[in-house]
Amino acid sequence: MKLLLTTSALALALLAGCATPSAPDTPTRTVDGVLIGPTGRTLYTFSRDAVGSGKSACNGPCATNWPPLLAPANASPKGGYTVITRDDGSKQWAYNGWPLYYWAKDSKPGDRTGDGVGGVWKIARP
Repeated sequence: MKLLLTTSALALALLAGCATPSAPDTPTRTVDGVLIGPTGRTLYTFSRDAVGSGKSACNGPCATNWPPLLAPANASPKGGYTVITRDDGSKQWAYNGWPLYYWAKDSKPGDRTGDGVGGVWKIARP
């Protein structure tokens, strides 16, 4: 009887864990001291952005080379993460006031080729 109750409790716990997928606590994760986006690619900050301004200085052709880490339209701040509105009306994640971007030439997770580009781009770190 005790084994049956233990087995039943374990089965219920497993089913409860599978019932509702949970949303991530943050829009990024940290790997080797670097912020990584949902695609697994490295994220960067742009020194021409005014930290905490709620604006991105990288629009148009800049955003083609440095795609923003887009946020859903209904996204809300989480911890050190805030949401800014880009010039085109889309939403972008920022960390500690710095808008976050990918580098188009990073072709796979783990690439970090954008660090130092033009002396104005650097890897985003927690």
